[in-house]
Amino acid sequence: MLLEIPYKAGDTISLKLSTGEEIVARLDTESSDSYTVKKPMVLIANENGLGLAPFMYSVNPDAKFILNANTVTCMGKTEGEIAKQYTATTSNIVTP
Repeated sequence: MLLEIPYKAGDTISLKLSTGEEIVARLDTESSDSYTVKKPMVLIANENGLGLAPFMYSVNPDAKFILNANTVTCMGKTEGEIAKQYTATTSNIVTP
């Protein structure tokens, strides 16, 4: 039986917080009590469908963010189209 690792460092992941917010970010590290992520963006609904907005406006967006594992209700690898949008939003890379 093969065990599939759902995500690893460097992957684009989605996290659902206990507050109801959904965050898309790049996973840096994880431990039993925290997740360290880069360039977190909040998933929002707008007139064109789903969009991404900065998770925090008052900090350097390239900083690493440490999320307490107690505040994360679930996480997983981000779906393809949202991951492409995230990459386009947080870098100069545009995927077809």
